[in-house]
Amino acid sequence: MSGSPIEIVSAHSPDSDDAFMFYALATRKIRSSKVTFRHVLEDIESLNRKAVEGLYGLSAISYHAYPYVAGKYVVMASGSSVGDGYGPLVVALRPMEPEDLKGKKIAVPGTLTSAFLTLKLFQPDFQHVVVPFDKVLDAVREKTVDAGLIIHEAQLTYSKTGFHRAIDLGRWWKATHHLPLPLGCNVLLRELGAEIHRECCRMMRESIQYALDNHDEALSYALQFARDMDPQLAQKFVGMYVNHYTVDCGEDVPAAAQKLLDLGFEAGIVPMRVQFEFVR
Repeated sequence: MSGSPIEIVSAHSPDSDDAFMFYALATRKIRSSKVTFRHVLEDIESLNRKAVEGLYGLSAISYHAYPYVAGKYVVMASGSSVGDGYGPLVVALRPMEPEDLKGKKIAVPGTLTSAFLTLKLFQPDFQHVVVPFDKVLDAVREKTVDAGLIIHEAQLTYSKTGFHRAIDLGRWWKATHHLPLPLGCNVLLRELGAEIHRECCRMMRESIQYALDNHDEALSYALQFARDMDPQLAQKFVGMYVNHYTVDCGEDVPAAAQKLLDLGFEAGIVPMRVQFEFVR
C-alpha cells in the first residue's frame, strides 16, 4: 500500500479506561504511514447502536453487541475491557440479596451492554428501564426503580453515597464459569481489509502498552474524562479494566465471549448464534 495514509474515525467512550488505552493514539505518540485516526467520544450504548449501521471505521462496542454487527466488523485482539472476578454491579438503596432481584424494576444503561446480557443470564425475570449510564444511580435514588445496573466508575463509589450491592456480576460469572467476564472490545470494519486491520491492531496494542509503561501521564490525560473522580479512584478503575487481557485477549477472552453469547442465544436473549472473529 502506498500514497497518503487513510483517515479512520476511531470512536470510543469517554470512560477513564478507554481514554487511558487510547491516549497514545489520541495524542499521536503512536503513528503510522498507512493510517491516521480522528477520535470521536460517545457513550457505549450509542456506539453499539451506531456500529449496527457500520458508521465508524474503528469503534468500541460491548461484546453483547457483536451478533448485531458481525456482518460488518471483526474484533481487535487488543483493547478489550475484561473483569476477572469482578464486574458490573446491581445496587439498591436498601440491602438486597441476589435472589431479591427477581421481578424487580431495574435501571440499566442499555440493552446491548454486556452487563445487561449477564444480568439477564443471572436473573431472567426482571423489568428493565433504560436510562443513560450516568443517571442509573439517580433513578435508584429517586425510587423510580428498585435497583440499578452500574457499569462505569460508580462501581467504586456507590457505597459512599448510601447504596448497597445486591450482586457483582463479574464475581458470579467467574464462580459459575471459571472465566473472566468480557465487557467491551474494539472492532474494525471488515471492508478496511487485512493490511489496515494489521496496522490498526499494531497501533492499538502499542498505544495500550505505552499507557501501561507511562502510567502517570496516561492517567493524567484520562482524568479529564473521569466524572468527579479523584486520581486514586481513577487509577484503581483503570487498573481493573486495562490489564494483560487488554494488551492481547489471548485465548480466555475469546472463549469467554463465545460462552457469553452462546448462553445468551440458548436463553433466547440473543437472536442469532455467531462465531467471534478476532484479528491481530
